[in-house]
Amino acid sequence: MRVWYSLLVPVIGSFSRAHSFSLSSRSSLWRCGAARGPRQGCGFLNMSSGDGDGMSAIVDTIVGGGRIGSLLADVSGPSAVMVGRSDAIPGNVSGPIFVCTRNDALESVFDRTPESRRCDLVFLQNGYLDDFFSQKGLEGSSHALVYFAVAKKGDAPIDGKTAVNPEGLTAVTGKWAGRFKQLLDKAGLACNVLDADAFRAAYFEKLIWICAYMLVGAKNGGVTVGEVQEKYTKEVTDLVNELAKAVSEKEGVTFNPGMVERLAAYTMSVAHFPTAVKELPWRNGFFQQLSETAAKEGRGDPCPLHSEWLEGVLKK
Repeated sequence: MRVWYSLLVPVIGSFSRAHSFSLSSRSSLWRCGAARGPRQGCGFLNMSSGDGDGMSAIVDTIVGGGRIGSLLADVSGPSAVMVGRSDAIPGNVSGPIFVCTRNDALESVFDRTPESRRCDLVFLQNGYLDDFFSQKGLEGSSHALVYFAVAKKGDAPIDGKTAVNPEGLTAVTGKWAGRFKQLLDKAGLACNVLDADAFRAAYFEKLIWICAYMLVGAKNGGVTVGEVQEKYTKEVTDLVNELAKAVSEKEGVTFNPGMVERLAAYTMSVAHFPTAVKELPWRNGFFQQLSETAAKEGRGDPCPLHSEWLEGVLKK
C-alpha cells in the first residue's frame, strides 16, 4: 500500500539514520545545494553512469500522483515516497525526486525542495524549461523526455516506438538518468540515456513537435494530431522545418537528419491525441519571443508562419 510522505516523515527519518545514507567512492560528485555557488547549476564534476548504484540505499521520491507519477511509484515499489501538492519534499533521504506535475507547479516544487536536494530533481515536463533552470540555478539537472502514454491512471503504458525509431524516443540525461531508465525497464518501456549535447537536440525536437502539431491542429479546428499529419501534411512539415531552422540559428543545435520523418511516425503512434495551444510561456512562447526580439532589432521574423498562425489562434 502506498503511503504519502506527510504520514512518513518520522519513519523515513529513523530509516535514514539507521542506514546512514552516504556517497561511496563510485558515485558522482555533484555541484548541489549549499556546496555550490549561485547559478553554478547541477552539472557533473565527475561523470559516471548516474544510476545510483554508488548509494548505500536510495529512495525514489515522486511528486505528483497522476498517471505518470503513479506508474513510476508502481515500478519503484513500496519504498517509494509519494509527495502531494502541499507536502514538503523529504530532505533526509538519498535518491531521485521525480517531478510529475504540470509546468505551473514547478515553482512550488522548487520551493518545497530542501536546498541540499535540488540537484536530485528529475524533470519530466514538456516544453521550454531553460529559463526556469537558469533562474533557479538548476542548469544540468536530470531531465527526461517522455514518449509514452498512459490513457488513465492504472492502465498499462503505451510506448512511443515507431518503425522509424524502434528503439523508442524516450530519453533522459543527468545525475539520475540511470535510475529513471531502470524504472522504465521494469515497466517494459524503452529509454535512451543521452549525453548533454545529444539530449539538447532531442529536447528541442520534442518542443518543435508540440508547438508545430498543436498549432496546426488548433488552426484547423482542433483536429487530432493524426489528422494534422494526414490532412495538413504540408502545413505541419513547413512549420517543423521553420522552427528547426530558428532553433539551430538561435541555440546552435544540430539536429539529426530525418526529423520530419521521425516526428511524423511518432505522431501516428499517438494519432488520437487532441490538439490545443496551451501553456504558452512554456511552449509556443519560446518561438513567439524569438520573433518579437527579431522585430525589436530590426531583423526579419525567423518564424513567420508560426507568428501568423499563432496570432490567428490566439484571437479565436
